[in-house]
Amino acid sequence: MSALAADFNQTQYLADQADAKAQYSLGLAYYNGQGVRQDYSKAAKWYQKVANQGDADADADADADAQYMLGLMYDQGEGVRQNNATAKEWFGKSCNNGLQVGCNKFQQLNAK
Repeated sequence: MSALAADFNQTQYLADQADAKAQYSLGLAYYNGQGVRQDYSKAAKWYQKVANQGDADADADADADAQYMLGLMYDQGEGVRQNNATAKEWFGKSCNNGLQVGCNKFQQLNAK
């Protein structure tokens, strides 16, 4: 087994145990096609798991990043049905969790 496969299996295991960083890493891997075939639907699934953990999870950075990525995916219709209202909601949540780029995207959608 290659080191990349071992790392992916370990990340998958941790993600299945509700580890927010591992879930975010899997979302990123599927979004970018890093070590796996690019799959926006699977990326959205993993981002959703992180984003829904909210305050119950100690890793607010992973939450905010996942919320931002979900906002992008809904804004662009990648792996999910394009929906500006849902995109704006996720950008707003990422902004509330301290991610400035989420605030910027929220303001851009608000101005439309």
